[in-house]
Amino acid sequence: MTAGTNVCLLATSVLELCKAPVTSGGFVHFIEFGGTFVNGTMQINAKGHLTIGGCDVVELAQQYGTPLYVFDEEAVRQRAEDYKQALGSLPKSQIIYAGKAFLTVGMAALVKQLGLGLDVVSGGELYTALEADFPPEDILFHGNNKSISELQYALDAGVGRIVVDSFYELQVLSQLAESKGVVVSILLRLTPGVEAHTHSYIQTGQLDSKFGLAIGNGAAMEAVREAQGLPNIQLMGVHCHIGSQIFDTEAFDATVLLMMDFMAAAAQEGHYLSELDLGGGLGIRHTDDDDPMDVTSFGRFLAQRLQEAAQERGLPLPKLLIEPGRSLVGEAGTTLYTVGVIKDLPGIRTYASVDGGMTDNPRVSLYQAVYEGLVANKMEEEPAHTYTVAGKCCESGDKLLFDVCLPQLESGDILAVPSTGAYNYSMSSNYNQLPRPAVVCVYDGTSEIMVEREQYQDLVRLHKIPQRWR
Repeated sequence: MTAGTNVCLLATSVLELCKAPVTSGGFVHFIEFGGTFVNGTMQINAKGHLTIGGCDVVELAQQYGTPLYVFDEEAVRQRAEDYKQALGSLPKSQIIYAGKAFLTVGMAALVKQLGLGLDVVSGGELYTALEADFPPEDILFHGNNKSISELQYALDAGVGRIVVDSFYELQVLSQLAESKGVVVSILLRLTPGVEAHTHSYIQTGQLDSKFGLAIGNGAAMEAVREAQGLPNIQLMGVHCHIGSQIFDTEAFDATVLLMMDFMAAAAQEGHYLSELDLGGGLGIRHTDDDDPMDVTSFGRFLAQRLQEAAQERGLPLPKLLIEPGRSLVGEAGTTLYTVGVIKDLPGIRTYASVDGGMTDNPRVSLYQAVYEGLVANKMEEEPAHTYTVAGKCCESGDKLLFDVCLPQLESGDILAVPSTGAYNYSMSSNYNQLPRPAVVCVYDGTSEIMVEREQYQDLVRLHKIPQRWR
């Protein structure tokens, strides 16, 4: 037993709580061993198994194999509806899904069905969207270093907005638009100088950033002047994004005021901007210790603050655009693993290794992200031991969960890790030549494949042997 086992013993007192669902905002939540939460439509069935979207998770693992990404459609639909209702007081607004969080052809089709816009950041993401017949006029194209070919692709596709990140891009885009005889609508990406309280790797609004044009040094206003003078450029407004996994409104409050101050200053020079895109960044729960603001309250806060700021500055109310990614799909995703080797190091720790790892969830290694786990086939068993869950990659740092309190694990158990819907599939890799997992969508007791599991032949499909080596 490790020192952490004492935590497990304390956690047994909350066992009964996990058996009673608590309904909140259309979702069922459980308090699980040691305070671990579960998300979305998760419940426990008569077998003592975890279910998502009415599907037995253990049966999903048997049918589709592991590792497996499970996507809870109802959770996404509910979050989208929450955002729509939260911004309902504004005469003009648009919710634009940040596709970088999780984008497949199927996901693009769902976003279209939900009536949301789509934010893409590469030619590949744009291609994925268009393969789903996503309306190009509802697409925003982001990126700090778009290639000329990507800009040409965006113009040919007729995307609704291109978010311009630099003076260089502004000039290139103007020349391309002129050569094609089109007028392109743009937003200028600005850096307002707000540092959100989050991991330094996912802060983007501070002055020292690779993104955008700084307000503080005058670059942003100069870009407005330059854009207004280009005949093939139609400047619609300004954009910012201050970071990700933000739990409170303090940074957003400061950002609204700074951006509206900028728009007022631009208006004084005769440059009237009609759209304000505040990006995304609202955090989600990865563990029970996380306490993000709920979507409805967040949206209503932004709407109210924007109305107040516009009135205080004597400005017309701009159209508000927001770009939720993680907060739309993060808690809708759960990753399933099969437990393999269990290795006890007396007095140190017990490792439980699974058949995935940093290849399907690199966020732990990149950002020190913290998750919790559920044993899907033992949901009603008492916590018995503290484990560190390790992946199968040849890296000492390939760990998924640290010192988690779980029922006694055995080889073959199914481990479920909630809140893995954002940036897990998107950032997955083939390190160690591991095939990427399948993605399955669950809804109302049914399951369907969104992405097929890669096979070994997929790993070498594009490989070539130079002739001189044959």
